[in-house]
Amino acid sequence: MRRLTPYLLALPSWMWLAIFLVVPMVAMASVSLQTGNAIDGFAMTFSFSNYSDALGRYSTQLVRSLFYGGMATVAMLVIGYPVAYWIAFKGGRRKSMYLFLILLPFFVSFVLRTISWNFLLADNGILFGTLKGWGLLPDDFHVLATTVAVVGGLTYNFLPFMILPIYVSLERVDPRVVEAAQDLYATRVGAFRRVVLPLSLPGVFAGVLMTFVPATADPINAAILGGTANTMIGNIIQTEYLTNLNYPTASALSFTLMAVLLVGIFIYARALGTENVLEAAAR
Repeated sequence: MRRLTPYLLALPSWMWLAIFLVVPMVAMASVSLQTGNAIDGFAMTFSFSNYSDALGRYSTQLVRSLFYGGMATVAMLVIGYPVAYWIAFKGGRRKSMYLFLILLPFFVSFVLRTISWNFLLADNGILFGTLKGWGLLPDDFHVLATTVAVVGGLTYNFLPFMILPIYVSLERVDPRVVEAAQDLYATRVGAFRRVVLPLSLPGVFAGVLMTFVPATADPINAAILGGTANTMIGNIIQTEYLTNLNYPTASALSFTLMAVLLVGIFIYARALGTENVLEAAAR
């Protein structure tokens, strides 16, 4: 019985994953190989051409999504790492309050937060309308329906998912280790590069994974802050599923996106050195 205890304890999570992950994935894989329409129904024909057709039609949106997701992830890393570093080493007794302030926007709906940026970045809104009225910006200046607006929205909405994992890794760094490096004549930059940064790589690794994947597949920011030239693959999948009722194409696009992301994650893990990251996380 003792031998079965670990498996029995893990059984609920396995069942959860099987019901809400494996079964939907198998169903979606089946639909991606079918042909037909919503009126006459769909039939399994093992039509692998659905993948090539979908990729041929929407390759631009797929590449754009990867580009936007990559830019937003880099921006989140550049912004989030210093914030996490400051809270971990300079936050003092107020660390919990600073973390709460970072999470505070999550008490508001994701869609409402994005719509608020739509009002803020409007051509004649509170910010730009005022600056145009003062003559500080030209009348034709605009940010909405541009790459900057979409990437900015992605960065804002997913930034906490970058900050928190990095903070957890930095919080585990013993300050005495940094002091020892400085006692051995290492400069502050050298101590950071040789001690702090390697020990924080597990957080960086987790933060990139937690932000790049949802940012690439997100349909909300492109729909609210972007225009027709900023459509992302998530918007296409949503339209094919809910508007066009073209389930095979939508399923094929979903699997294609997952495959591309998995390949990208694998390359990223190998480049960063997964074994080194796991070893650092275990210390």
